[in-house]
Amino acid sequence: MIIILKQNAPEQRVQALIDDVKQQGMTVHYSQGAETTILGLIGDTSRVDEDKLRANDVVFDVRRISEPYKAANRRFHPMDTHISVGGHTIGEGFFHVLAGPCSVESEEQLLTVAQSVKASGATFLRGGAFKPRTSPYSFQGLEADGLALLREARKITGLPIVTEIMSEAQLDEFEDVDILQVGARNMQNFRLLKALGRTNKPVLLKRGLSATVEEWLMSAEYIMAGGNENVILCERGVRTFETMIRNNLDISAVPLLKSHSHLPVIIDPSHAAGIAWMVEPLARAAIAAGADGLMIEVHNNPKAALCDGAQSLDLDQFANLMKEVRRRTEFEGKSAD
Repeated sequence: MIIILKQNAPEQRVQALIDDVKQQGMTVHYSQGAETTILGLIGDTSRVDEDKLRANDVVFDVRRISEPYKAANRRFHPMDTHISVGGHTIGEGFFHVLAGPCSVESEEQLLTVAQSVKASGATFLRGGAFKPRTSPYSFQGLEADGLALLREARKITGLPIVTEIMSEAQLDEFEDVDILQVGARNMQNFRLLKALGRTNKPVLLKRGLSATVEEWLMSAEYIMAGGNENVILCERGVRTFETMIRNNLDISAVPLLKSHSHLPVIIDPSHAAGIAWMVEPLARAAIAAGADGLMIEVHNNPKAALCDGAQSLDLDQFANLMKEVRRRTEFEGKSAD
């Protein structure tokens, strides 16, 4: 449920309304825009008397939100969410590229890639320390040693780091990671999502392998319901009957999400097709669709990569992609922050 306030409503009367609603067991989210101020009510709103609310002299209108997601809903929060992390702003009007290897393999590999992607214009360093793999015999990552190498790379390059967290038990270990990634396989790991909701860490929430947009937004809702509003949505392709590519990139998800939610949206074209030469055209499509950033896998020697080499760009390919990104984001009017 949302309460739309009248313009120039007295602050004292508004606070009295908020206090009254809270006494009914609701959590209230206050959202002030340029022309409209909204109170979003989270909880069992069936007990709220709409007629009584409408009779309040500071209330313009009361509306129920039919969608099951509330905090992530644009009607609940009309203004775009902007997330500050590592000296950067993520959200509408800004464009970022998160780049790095699928998996941290060694100090030399990570530092080589990190320094190169920074020189090419990337603003965040991505890299997997803990790797969820389909096969138990595949490389699972360097784990704690990989995290240490990511911290070292951040210290040397200044790039904020993004890496995947696998379990709520790892929260202390990931305390100084700049953005916590929730992978596609964990999109509905509700214990993890609830734990992340109790932090104030930015969370990059990847779409599940076969998840609908509503299911994806409901996963974001789990995090936000706990109090953490720093959620970034990442479209990485969904599984379909097509066999010529790894996943189908749902480019329509970008404008759909922008219409229904206020959260930033980035695209991972590397996991989408799983083919390196397709990364650039999919990245162009993402920019045209209005995405707020890209997540690109980059390796100094993709043929020798221990994980997902087929979809990884080499250093020169990434540098060329970044020239295209700059040209297109400037054309689209976004700031390549």
